[in-house]
Amino acid sequence: MAETLIKPGNPLRQIPNNLKPQRFPTHLDAPEISPEARILCDVLTRASPLGIESALASTGIQSTSELVQEVLKFSYNQPSSAVKFFRWAGQSVKQSAYAWNLMVDLLGKNQLFESMWDAIRTMKQDGILSMAAFVSVFGSYCVAYRFDEAVMSFSVMDKYGVQQDVVAVNSLLSAICREDNQMMFAVDFFDKIKMKIPPDGDTFAILLEGWEKEGNVAKAKTTFGEMVVKVGWSPANMSAYDAFLSTLVRGNQADETLKFLKVMKGHNCLPGLKFFSTALDILLKRNDSTHIIPLWDIMVSGGLLPNLIMYNAMIGLLCDNNDLCNAFRIFDEMVFHGAFPDSLTYNMIFQCLVRNKRVNEVGRFFVEMIKNEYPPTHSNCAAAIAMLLDNDDPEMAIEIWNYMVENHVFPLEVSANALLVGMCNLRRLSEVRRFAVDMLDRRISINESTMEKLKNSFYKEGRSFRDKYDSLSKRWKAAKV
Repeated sequence: MAETLIKPGNPLRQIPNNLKPQRFPTHLDAPEISPEARILCDVLTRASPLGIESALASTGIQSTSELVQEVLKFSYNQPSSAVKFFRWAGQSVKQSAYAWNLMVDLLGKNQLFESMWDAIRTMKQDGILSMAAFVSVFGSYCVAYRFDEAVMSFSVMDKYGVQQDVVAVNSLLSAICREDNQMMFAVDFFDKIKMKIPPDGDTFAILLEGWEKEGNVAKAKTTFGEMVVKVGWSPANMSAYDAFLSTLVRGNQADETLKFLKVMKGHNCLPGLKFFSTALDILLKRNDSTHIIPLWDIMVSGGLLPNLIMYNAMIGLLCDNNDLCNAFRIFDEMVFHGAFPDSLTYNMIFQCLVRNKRVNEVGRFFVEMIKNEYPPTHSNCAAAIAMLLDNDDPEMAIEIWNYMVENHVFPLEVSANALLVGMCNLRRLSEVRRFAVDMLDRRISINESTMEKLKNSFYKEGRSFRDKYDSLSKRWKAAKV
């Protein structure tokens, strides 16, 4: 089987040693490689070209099909040495079809195309040539931007006994579409071959993923329309739906996305969680709460279950837009879908309630947070205390403060000063003095501006309150020393 590779004048014997192939993974990158394969790879890396075969023989390692395959996988950076190893190993073991496929891929990825075709001819003679080899050929030519030769390889497949079917078409299209800015070439090939070999769902998925990569909304719509006509609707085509809808969302066509989603839902062909994750991320970055809510509802009603990260991102957007109605609706549905709120979830809603001065709801939600052991952050506590005092609910403000002190929700300074100023504004000066003394005992810093506010408020209430302030001020000044 290896005679074609060994005979004099064969291109595989004359690989230029100055070739500079691209960097591929080596055995040094693979901790799971077997000890025998590691030794042989070291030989291929370090031995001189003329001494490789003797160096291999000196290892005393017996070749096996599995060992040959393992070594070839990590020898792409030494194509000339890999060929010599392949020939040497072939003297004692019959090479497997998989090993030959690896050799075809190795040669092609190093742009040694004459040698690659020589190996393919040998595989044909031995009856082991299959589609896998041509998949490698397509990929190697496309990586080298030799697309015409990739198409030419497809056109001669039947001469090598390999069928030109939709799998071959899809393999070539995939190889072309993986490279940048080659969609027009891919479509040109597709248009020429589609009457001879009817496309399937995978064909359109490959093309739609290509249009997504290039961001071409108009072409994606055309391809999607043709897909519906040619292959109809099927849940099996989810990857095609994902790519098409992602192209629309990225192209700022959220309205169109929702329209297509409703049509797909009617055909029981909703896209997968991959699309919804992508779409949510895009709309979140655009702060687009208008379109994200119906998108979310279609996703959940379609049976796709968001995770906690997705819930938090959604609730965060709604809270940023002060849409508490929908934020609470989604918050309430979390547990029914197996996603339990965490500290971030609770604090985003609490912060939004405080910002919107929902006095009664802030108090009730604070109690729920404590009950579920997800208390507000110190900054949210401070904001809540200030808001509650500004809106005539000092009892809840004090309850939050007491919770912070008792449960060591540090730092306390911002909340402490907010409490003192707010209680002053409500003219509850006896309580102000009591809180201030306790704060100083706890070595909590009271701002100079807060003390000035206290002074103005206490001095307005007569001699007794003035004396109380002066006593407090002395303690404050002493604490600062």
